[in-house]
Amino acid sequence: MKQSERKDVWAAGDLYEPYVGRWSRQVAKAFLGWLAVPEKKAWLDVGCGTGALTQTIIETGNPSSVIGMDSSPGYIEYAKARIASPCVRFEVGDAQSLPMDTASLDAAVSGLVLNFVPQPPRAVAEMARVVRPGAVVAAYVWDYAGKMELMRYFWNAVVALDASAIDLDEGRRFPICQPPPLTELFAQAGLSEVEVCPIDVATDFRDFDDYWSPFLGGQGPAPGYAVSLSDDRRAVLRERIRAELPLSKDGSIHLIARAWAVRGRKP
Repeated sequence: MKQSERKDVWAAGDLYEPYVGRWSRQVAKAFLGWLAVPEKKAWLDVGCGTGALTQTIIETGNPSSVIGMDSSPGYIEYAKARIASPCVRFEVGDAQSLPMDTASLDAAVSGLVLNFVPQPPRAVAEMARVVRPGAVVAAYVWDYAGKMELMRYFWNAVVALDASAIDLDEGRRFPICQPPPLTELFAQAGLSEVEVCPIDVATDFRDFDDYWSPFLGGQGPAPGYAVSLSDDRRAVLRERIRAELPLSKDGSIHLIARAWAVRGRKP
């Protein structure tokens, strides 16, 4: 298999959480504050994963209902086991063909998913279809090419050691994860009042192991690459990254994770 054909793995919630789930939860709170959807509304979380955004909707949005949907049965089972609320239900489903009635919901959101959908325009069009007129459709994705620093340090080191891996770099693979493409994506879905804004959260690691260990879980492109290496090559990569990271005197590491958030309204 060519490197560019490697398939991303999304299956184990307990491995995903320490990698990016914990940071997504921080972004989700700021994201929902930016959306300012009124209370007692019916929500859909497309590509809910382990439930970071779904849980934040429940905790801060006082919804009437939330449907969390994901294509990974493993993530759905993880979310079901950890989020207990009478207003939420989880379903396995396809973001490009949502099993909801047209104009049946008040808000459709998605966290860290759109760039992994085979046809993002179709997914956004489906999100727009299932909400009522005037309702918000919104999403956030990592700024892979810029300030999603924990991944940038990883891929910069990878490419420095193996130039042939450049096409695996998420900053290169996911060109929609920038303001102009996100704006165009939502506008083409017929949404109005489209806006994009950055959301930055601190990603603090107590030491290098706290940073590095999640890359050994195999969940997503960067960890998938790390576990595909031989022990020797992985050790070389690990030490290259360690040498580049800004370690504090106490061994802690303080980075920034930027997400681009985009929203629009159904006319």
